[in-house]
Amino acid sequence: MVWLRWAWRQLTSMRVALMLLLLLAVAAVPGSFFPQRAQDPAAVAAFLAENPRVGPVLDTLGFFEVYSSPWFMAVYTLLFASLIGCILPRIAQHWRALRSDPPRVPRNFSRFEVRDEFTTPAPPAAVYDAVLGRLRRTHRARLTPEGVTAERGYLRETGNLVFHLALLGILLSFGYGQLATYRGQAVVIEGESFANAVVDYDSFDAGRLVDPASLTPFTFRLEAMEARFSETGRARYFGATVSVTEPGEPARTARIEPNEPLDVRGTRVYLSGNGYAPRLEVRDGAGNLAFSGPVPFLPQDDAYTSTGVVKVPDVVGQDQLGFAGQLLPSAIDDGGTLRSVHPSPANPVLVLQLWRGDLGLDDGVPQNVYQLDVTGMTRVEEDGVPVVLVLAPGDTVELPDGLGTLSFVDLPRFAALDLRHDPSLDWLLGSAVAAMVGLMGSLFIPRRRLWVRAVERDGVTVVSAAALARGEDAGLTAELHSVLKAVKEDG
Repeated sequence: MVWLRWAWRQLTSMRVALMLLLLLAVAAVPGSFFPQRAQDPAAVAAFLAENPRVGPVLDTLGFFEVYSSPWFMAVYTLLFASLIGCILPRIAQHWRALRSDPPRVPRNFSRFEVRDEFTTPAPPAAVYDAVLGRLRRTHRARLTPEGVTAERGYLRETGNLVFHLALLGILLSFGYGQLATYRGQAVVIEGESFANAVVDYDSFDAGRLVDPASLTPFTFRLEAMEARFSETGRARYFGATVSVTEPGEPARTARIEPNEPLDVRGTRVYLSGNGYAPRLEVRDGAGNLAFSGPVPFLPQDDAYTSTGVVKVPDVVGQDQLGFAGQLLPSAIDDGGTLRSVHPSPANPVLVLQLWRGDLGLDDGVPQNVYQLDVTGMTRVEEDGVPVVLVLAPGDTVELPDGLGTLSFVDLPRFAALDLRHDPSLDWLLGSAVAAMVGLMGSLFIPRRRLWVRAVERDGVTVVSAAALARGEDAGLTAELHSVLKAVKEDG
């Protein structure tokens, strides 16, 4: 029991609270260095594949899920308990101080550095009336048999308590946000729609309090994705025009820009990227349509040289097909090599390699839609040379070995969107503002005490006064003279 009391006293000390706050900041650092599974599971998978020795160890220690790891939550919980243990006794003590009288008038003022003494013909009662009239505007003042006692600056401690309560609010808001927030990413192509349902997300992560079947109901259609570039290829503007539909509401048109997200009933939609999605058609050797639709190609450089894959599993009587390659928006021939020189689609060219075999889609193992697993496939060749397909919009090419045809229909754009619903943001913002206000109050509001004694001697009144501040206070002398000025002017 003695050890428990000692541990609780240590935990609830301000020194330990500050240490835990610093430790929490340090514990959050790995979340900035390592990809987090909740935000980018593909990056985590790539890191594990590239680091087969270190990766599993870091994964076991929770470095890819820092904010939900046991060690981070342990520091978080200890900090929470420490702050509560620090604040509650101080609140009770501050409440008692607010209800108590100012401190008694000291017998001897000579020990105070800031003091004054003078005589006045006014009687002591008039001196006290003048002093109280001045002090009661800014101080808690009281007349006692020994003289006037006054104190100000209780808001300094109030600000300190508000700051620490706001820290608790931030911790609570953060914790609630982790439980009640859902976020996800989706790629939407011009002319297509998105519904706020889990099946329409490319990646989705939700807290434990979120019911995936009860997400905020709304849909939107990407009417146009606009991107403007300078002559040198520098980005000048990005913006998506969407038509938003909510239950019971007429459709409305909205714009989504990088710093201006769309807000639909608390769910914010951010524009995080854009690119091209060539619309392709693949027919098998019998002429049957095996694939049709736009395929997002991901930009890799400032000229929007983009990579992508096309998987065609629905073929009859022949091997499955896979295409992998690049889209060059403004292609030029540079010494026999095609490259893109500008992100605008001035001369779009699609350069693809062809694979045949088993795509592995029937194995039940999830695959990255932007990567082609060629483990069970063979590169198609002609005369021992790998086949390379080069197409412009409107072109159709014959595939070797009677595998069918490939058509490049047109080139719509796509918008990469981040969606986030976080009901804790308002509470987090309010707590942060309260913390700033409380901190400013605790730093800039002075804590001062002031005493005035008036004694009648030989027909005149001797007025003596002293002031005391907590810590260095350059304005203490000026305030004492300001209070006594009313007495001197009346005298």
